[in-house]
Amino acid sequence: MQRIKFSESILIGDSPETVFDFTQDYSKRLQWDTFLIQADLLDGAPHADKGVQAYCVSKNRLGMTTEYITFQRPRGTAIKMTQGPYLFKEFLGSWRFRQVADNSTEVTFLYSFTLRFPFMIATYFIRKNLQQNVRQRLVDLKTCIEYDRAQHTAEPA
Repeated sequence: MQRIKFSESILIGDSPETVFDFTQDYSKRLQWDTFLIQADLLDGAPHADKGVQAYCVSKNRLGMTTEYITFQRPRGTAIKMTQGPYLFKEFLGSWRFRQVADNSTEVTFLYSFTLRFPFMIATYFIRKNLQQNVRQRLVDLKTCIEYDRAQHTAEPA
């Protein structure tokens, strides 16, 4: 089975700590993650961490349970699918946060997956759709963080 990989990156005008913490706060996840309609940590976990499981449902109504296999604040996280839509045989993701200037962070989302038969026939379209959604998620993350930052640093009128 062919493993499909892709990544998308964006620069966000804030520190890696701020960006990392914002993305890993599930109470804020739906504020910026336009691909999801539900995002919850499981088993009463108070926050994301290595070994913690999360359940997310995409806007196309596909649900996936994932487990954090890496959690290194503020550098990155990695997850693996433990249960998900039948079309995926395997699904892995990692988010990396790299400081590139005093107050600028490069955020990279990397995804890797294999599809079950017969979905592999549509590999090109599935990859293209996922990559477009990831690109938009990053734009929305940037907008949300930078807008929030501008609101908190603006001088009162």
